[in-house]
Amino acid sequence: MNIPNFRTLDLNLLRVFDEVMAERSLTRAARNLSLTQPAVSNALRRLRETLGDELVRRGGQGMVPTPRAVALWPAVREALRQLQESLAPSTFVPAAADNTFMLAMADATGAELIPGLVEILETEAPGVSIQVLPLTTRDPRRMLDDESADLAVGYFPAVLADLTARAQVGKAVAFAHQRLYEGKYVCVMRRGHPLASGPLTLNRFCAARHLLVSFSGLPFGFVDEALASQGRARRVVLTVNQFFTAGQVVAQSNLLTVLPRHFVGIAGPAEDLVQRELPFEVPPVQVASLWHSRLEHSAAHQWLRQAIARSAHKAFEQAGAA
Repeated sequence: MNIPNFRTLDLNLLRVFDEVMAERSLTRAARNLSLTQPAVSNALRRLRETLGDELVRRGGQGMVPTPRAVALWPAVREALRQLQESLAPSTFVPAAADNTFMLAMADATGAELIPGLVEILETEAPGVSIQVLPLTTRDPRRMLDDESADLAVGYFPAVLADLTARAQVGKAVAFAHQRLYEGKYVCVMRRGHPLASGPLTLNRFCAARHLLVSFSGLPFGFVDEALASQGRARRVVLTVNQFFTAGQVVAQSNLLTVLPRHFVGIAGPAEDLVQRELPFEVPPVQVASLWHSRLEHSAAHQWLRQAIARSAHKAFEQAGAA
């Protein structure tokens, strides 16, 4: 492996490398850089000679990177981003912007936050577009890392604990987060359910049949962990991955489910559902936004985060007043 002399390295070669890695195509990279394809090929040849690695080779319908190229790219991309930000700090004028933001969130979270966000867009940033992606995991870091999402909003307890632990021991942290609001979990059932009247004891709760909202699809969640700590268990007979589906099913069956209190009105008609306090303690749900640190100082992304926080504040105030 060659050790390049950084003092003589042409940094333009790194811009070409970054674009080829992003596009996996010499033609598209050349177009984005306003260069000819032979010029891009020549730049890659020079970088290969400097680094002593093939970097990319043709395969299938595009370019396939070597292991070293895959390992090198994140550092090169981040260095170029920081350099660009230092030389030409980004500005963002909401009224004149035409950005498209990709947000990852669950259905109930979207139902809470998107109406307020749309109101902000209509009054402040009419040219901005939002695309909402389904959030099917409690750890969206891969989506943020590969740039398929600009921001994720949800309940990420394991992720936030990991980021906090890394920061406390001085490790690099590649993601940032902002707490939006906190809610309480409740047991939800149809109106007229046998357990809708009288005390909901731990025995009655465990003896019932349950529906679980699980992004992973596994029929075991934090409620089951809380029960297991007391030597108890419940029977989960149905697992779904959407809160709205959970509300509709529970409203028409004898299944119980556990939902954040502020989601109940979104999950199903209030007149069809009954909320009961859980007969055991579980941690509150803390909804947060999560993003990659490379976007920390982006003016456009800062505006997006502020807009989400404003929408969340308004939604949670309304839920608390209801």
